[in-house]
Amino acid sequence: MSSVPEYYAGKNVLITGATGFMGKVLVEKLLRSCPEVKALYILVRPKAGQSMQQRVTDMMKCKLFDRVREDDPDFHQKIIPISSELTQPGLAISPEDVEKLSACINIVFHCAATIRFDEPLKHALQLNVIATQQLLSLAQQMHHLEAFIHISTAYANCNRKHIDEVIYPPPVEPKKLIESLEWMDEGIVRDITPRLIGDQPNTYTYTKALAEYVVQQEQEKLSIGIIRPSIVGASWQEPFPGWIDNFNGPSGVFIAAGKGILRTMRANNDAVADLIPVDVVINLTLAAGWYTAVHRPKTALVYNCTTGGINPFHWGEIEHHVMSSFKRNPLEQAFRRPNANITSNYLMNQYWILVSHKLPAFIYDLFLRLSGQKPQMMRIFNRLHKAIGLLEYFSSQDWEWNSENVNMLMSQLTPEDRKTFNFDVRQLNWPEYIENYCIGTKKYVLNEDILRNIRYTFNTVLVVFIWRVFIARSQMARNIWYFVVSLCFKFLSYFRASSTLTK
Repeated sequence: MSSVPEYYAGKNVLITGATGFMGKVLVEKLLRSCPEVKALYILVRPKAGQSMQQRVTDMMKCKLFDRVREDDPDFHQKIIPISSELTQPGLAISPEDVEKLSACINIVFHCAATIRFDEPLKHALQLNVIATQQLLSLAQQMHHLEAFIHISTAYANCNRKHIDEVIYPPPVEPKKLIESLEWMDEGIVRDITPRLIGDQPNTYTYTKALAEYVVQQEQEKLSIGIIRPSIVGASWQEPFPGWIDNFNGPSGVFIAAGKGILRTMRANNDAVADLIPVDVVINLTLAAGWYTAVHRPKTALVYNCTTGGINPFHWGEIEHHVMSSFKRNPLEQAFRRPNANITSNYLMNQYWILVSHKLPAFIYDLFLRLSGQKPQMMRIFNRLHKAIGLLEYFSSQDWEWNSENVNMLMSQLTPEDRKTFNFDVRQLNWPEYIENYCIGTKKYVLNEDILRNIRYTFNTVLVVFIWRVFIARSQMARNIWYFVVSLCFKFLSYFRASSTLTK
């Protein structure tokens, strides 16, 4: 049996969503831990003002790739961008590129998706379901394809309390739903969305469940693996602890709390916060790609990539460690001193929102108006409340995920591969991870110098220490100190006298 790096040696890999958070980590890990991989073909859409090549160049300049850059300065030559657009027929891939991909691709990692919880249903269907169908059609044209790995979410079936590593039948046939919504305008679709998604909390989890079913339908033609991560957070170990590059999910909440903006949040302190580090997800994904290609299972294997049932950590504990971390490593230009509290009581949460959020925001905006500036704080709080509201469903209850396939996969790896592609969350130290996560948001998302506060504190202590030594040993230093203090005292006395005369 080959090791994971040996399997990927000489292979051509297709990755969707490579410029996203998880996609970038997947690209970096493949290049660093499987250095003999032949080429990574990544689907990229040109953005306004940026060409496809410019987006890829900017991605490769990211600090995330520093370790790869040290090992192989020419690593960028292995990355081949393919122009694509998920909202267009055939993914807008040119016939020449279709031919090229069909001739050489050995493994596909489908990471692209919209992760917005409040995405309009038609758009979520297009990005999460229809695009997946079209990628599967392309995969069936690939002459040397050995595995198709689809990134789903552990919350695709969150309307169930116990979730096994199986694909559950969807509430509606995806093809029929797509055909029904095709002729409707956005207004009608928006009105019927709550009835369509039923007991699913949002269009994201609903469409990801449909996408799993769409992928499963091709299991007789393709070797398929489905990865279901829970709430994906900053890296645990690789390429370095705490790497994060976005405000999505817990990152935005942590930053808002660290800035002193978020003071209250409705959640269950005793509910499990099923965070999963991004490098754990990627290690499992690459190992699943290897296993799927080598063992060719007859049915699509599902891997629940979660922590709650193996190494649980609760929302109340997260709140404590996030606050402690930001008090030790404060964010710059904070609105207030960090002090957030979690409560499951709706009325208590509304009271604290009024007292700790809306009232300070109103006063601050009033000050901005009086000083001729544009008010902004109330708008920031409204956006924060909307984001927090979307998370409440996930922060107020627990789920149980079966992880038999994950354990099976771990047992199939060599001891060396278990270290290189570590996804054993039993080893995860939560307080240390949360500390690194908070520092990561400060360093990589906000681009704040983590050493600045340490330098200021050290320099201040050093100056005070040296000065105290001089004062203790030098009469001249004592005379200077007394002179400065008396001068300050005289200035304050003069200021008070002037204020009294003015009145």
